[in-house]
Amino acid sequence: MSSEQPAVIWLRPERGARGPRPTHTRGDIARAAVAIADADGLDAVSMRRIAGRIGAGTMSLYNYVPGKHQLYDLMIDEVAGELALPESTDDWRADLRATVRSQYQTAKRHPWLSAALRRLPSLGPNGLRYLDFALSILERAGVTPAAGMEIVPLLNGFAYTYAETAGAGTDGGDFIERWRADQASYLAGVLASGDYPHLARAMSTPAQPTDADEVFDRNLDRLIDGLVHP
Repeated sequence: MSSEQPAVIWLRPERGARGPRPTHTRGDIARAAVAIADADGLDAVSMRRIAGRIGAGTMSLYNYVPGKHQLYDLMIDEVAGELALPESTDDWRADLRATVRSQYQTAKRHPWLSAALRRLPSLGPNGLRYLDFALSILERAGVTPAAGMEIVPLLNGFAYTYAETAGAGTDGGDFIERWRADQASYLAGVLASGDYPHLARAMSTPAQPTDADEVFDRNLDRLIDGLVHP
């Protein structure tokens, strides 16, 4: 990529002012890349595979997307377009809960998303729409704009982390089953030693439902209570 060109994809025009109309769009490329990442992981995404999926020459794609960093930005923003933002109501807490839960559900559908977001992403149109909407909810809760800009990333990070946890071990087959059995056996022996009394009490307490979505909802409520003071 030329050093004279903007590093942020959103500062580059979709097409040049001259020349023939492009055969494909950035959206085509982003959707193909997302489909590849969903199926095979982020590391499987390449210009060659995208080109094969949309019927283009590999090198021609660099006319649309100069590099992988910009490709990830397009992928992230494509997925952000799936976010189901709720209709605003008089209940800011319910609105915020629904908004963050949409992040969580979207991240579960796209397990590669957290890794892509760790690569210095640039906010695109769909990401900006989400951020502005989340800030509007916090503003109704009495949160200052500056504090809102700190709180939204915390809520997003919480959603991504829980989405990763929910997806962990879902495709491990027999190994995961053996691991769970061995882990239970190991913990039983360790806790019986008496060396970890607080953990032993916690483990012996009747558990609340452990469905991943229910755990997420409970802890999201705790997080909102701790971060937002109406």
